[in-house]
Amino acid sequence: MAEAADFQGTSPSPARRLLRRAGTLLAGAPLLAGLLQLPAASSAQAVGQDAVRTASGSGTVAVALDSLTPGAPSDGDTVTVAGTVTNNGKQAVTDAHVGLRVGPELNTRSDIDAVARRTGFEPGADGDEVGGKYVQKFASLGPGAAQHFSISVPVDKLNLGGNGVYEFSVSLSGRTTAQPWEQVLGIQHTFLPWQSSDADTKTKTTFLWPLISSVHMTAETGPGEQQTPVFLNDDLAKEISPGGRLQQMLSLGKDLDVTWVIDPDLLASVDAMTRNYRVRNPKGGNPLPGTHQAVAKQWLAELQQAVTGKEVVALPFADPDLASLAHNGTSVTGSLSQLRDATDVAASTVETVLHVKPDTDFSWPVDGAVDPSIVKVATSAGADKVIARSDSLEETGGLTYTPSAARPIGGGTTAVVADERLSTAFEDDMTGAGTTTLAVQRFLAQSLELDGQTSKQRSIVVAPQRMPTASQAQAMAQALTALQQSTWSQPQDLAAAAKAKPDPGATTRLPSTADYPSSLRKRELDRSAFAAIARTQDKVDNFKVVLTDESRVVTPFGRAMNREMSVSWRGRDGEAESFRDGVEAYLDDLSQQVKLIDKSETKLSGRSATIPVTVQNNLVQGVDHLVLRLTSTNPTRLKIGGKAYSEQPVTVSGGHSQSVKFTTSANANGRVTVVAQLYTQDGQEYGDPVSFDVKVTEITATVMLVIGGGVLLLVLAGFRMYTQRKRAAAREETEAAQDGRDGDEGRDAQDPDGEQDPDGEQDAGSGQNPEGPADRLEKKESDTRPREGDPEQASDPTPDTAAENADPSGTGEKVDR
Repeated sequence: MAEAADFQGTSPSPARRLLRRAGTLLAGAPLLAGLLQLPAASSAQAVGQDAVRTASGSGTVAVALDSLTPGAPSDGDTVTVAGTVTNNGKQAVTDAHVGLRVGPELNTRSDIDAVARRTGFEPGADGDEVGGKYVQKFASLGPGAAQHFSISVPVDKLNLGGNGVYEFSVSLSGRTTAQPWEQVLGIQHTFLPWQSSDADTKTKTTFLWPLISSVHMTAETGPGEQQTPVFLNDDLAKEISPGGRLQQMLSLGKDLDVTWVIDPDLLASVDAMTRNYRVRNPKGGNPLPGTHQAVAKQWLAELQQAVTGKEVVALPFADPDLASLAHNGTSVTGSLSQLRDATDVAASTVETVLHVKPDTDFSWPVDGAVDPSIVKVATSAGADKVIARSDSLEETGGLTYTPSAARPIGGGTTAVVADERLSTAFEDDMTGAGTTTLAVQRFLAQSLELDGQTSKQRSIVVAPQRMPTASQAQAMAQALTALQQSTWSQPQDLAAAAKAKPDPGATTRLPSTADYPSSLRKRELDRSAFAAIARTQDKVDNFKVVLTDESRVVTPFGRAMNREMSVSWRGRDGEAESFRDGVEAYLDDLSQQVKLIDKSETKLSGRSATIPVTVQNNLVQGVDHLVLRLTSTNPTRLKIGGKAYSEQPVTVSGGHSQSVKFTTSANANGRVTVVAQLYTQDGQEYGDPVSFDVKVTEITATVMLVIGGGVLLLVLAGFRMYTQRKRAAAREETEAAQDGRDGDEGRDAQDPDGEQDPDGEQDAGSGQNPEGPADRLEKKESDTRPREGDPEQASDPTPDTAAENADPSGTGEKVDR
């Protein structure tokens, strides 16, 4: 069966075309004979058909098809159809019944699309009722009333022809007061794939089963050695809990033949939840303790078991948005390095958590939309296979069938082109049973129609939406279970599909960048997002060089920057910006834990002094490879270490402070501003500078001269006083000796009556000079002479000079002149 609507100029395969034409001729022969006998139909019949057609278009009754089992029947099966009919009109429906209709076989995949779009009843196209006992009757269906129905019919009663896809409809017929004749008042179209036995050639089908989530972990960690992670919220716990989206994906996927496509960030996040973790407090304040360790452990244990022996494809860490990077990020330095880093860490993360070796050779742009720039970026980190989709890499070669997925697109790169119809079959809301049943039947119909296009065996890939809801996952599993039980398909790994021999006529030409869908482009991360990531990376590089254990910073912030590029931010610009700002702010806060302590004004009194500057480290780990520079803004007045600035290496243990001392020399009085700044060893500034004033009160040479002169004068005055006293003492001794000699002479000159010699009086008188130093000394000594009534002191000597004693001199006393 060909895809005539998909590829212009195509037609069904020759063998099937001949069979169908023969069947049409045989079926039309009796009709042709009748037409020859009855040239025209009666006018009454024509009026009746018009009335039925008009009534059916009103959609008075809604028909919901809740289940159809089996979805792909084979010989001997009984088809059971169940659902609900609801009267949406204002009149009661009487003589109502639900019936089954089998339409003609559909020849192309486009025919299936056309039937799926039809909502009304078309008498010729929708076939006749199976009738008989295979109906369910209702006496009346009032306005707004709903009735459940269930009809079972053996497949051999459906009068199916050869293998293929048939239109299959469920209709409600009845009468109304306004139109009191039997008519179809509601109908629901679906499909019945019919393959009575194993197909001669089975299609190899690869179904990707994605385990991908949005970003949940922040860059923040708790204080202490353990680095307790902090989550944005507790949504991941909901997803992996029973009934949650990821729990459903795991529970359903473990029983299917699928290729697991996993984001390593999801594994890292759930693994972090198995230990102590914290969740941001929505009311603000400190993060709250996480409480879902048991759920996380259970989910990981089940996943480890599910992937054992299965193919696992690891996407780059956090599932980076390749199209956004290609269109907006490559002009920002370092963006491609982020992708390489995310790719490098992917394998180790999966191996550590799941204990399986993943395939990292595949990249997966959003919705499989590709252009040359996306492919270039996707393969820049080492992947050589790009998962594309057929609505992006469209066929232009005139093939009459859907080619195999693998396409060589140059440069050693293979595009693995997923089938667009099969891949998008479950993107609608699947919460209702009716929409799920229709999606499953359409998926099976497209798969069988594809298989019947040619006798060549092909490899087909199904790449569904990245993050299916729980109901979408259930619909996917239902369809895949039926497909794997079918007679026309067999499962295949993605790696095998990529290695399959390409169809020579399949297109390998990539669409231009201008052809990238605008609906996808306007949801991309813009250039400012990548500029913010680059700015954060620069800060990490500047911070890590001073750390003794850089992994405590490089690893969490490296993963956080990977998360900033995630596909999950598409359409969430505000949340994405908030996440990026949070990462950068937290990094700034950490780096500021190593800082200079502010200083107040410092006073220097002297030509040289020491200035201490303190570096504080509030981190858990030590810091090293830092240089502290102290700079004088006026080196003419104040020099640091003999020049304008001085530097010293700094090492500070975690949780400690370190004072660094700088010697200074002053040349003049006044105030000088000094700037302290930390640098990394490669000369990059680290942290904010600290400025403070140094007030110099220097002692100049003139002042020193004055002070020196004063000291000299004091010394000279003391020396003079000392010499004066020494001379006075010597004079006193000389005078005392002279007085002794004069006394002796005086006694010799006295007459017997005791009268003094005139010369003696003159000599004695001449010894009393009021201006001489001896007189000053005698006056001082006389002041200390005991007074009448004072007690006698043994230490006081008896005066022995005429000047001190008025009594007559003793015999032999002399007074020298």
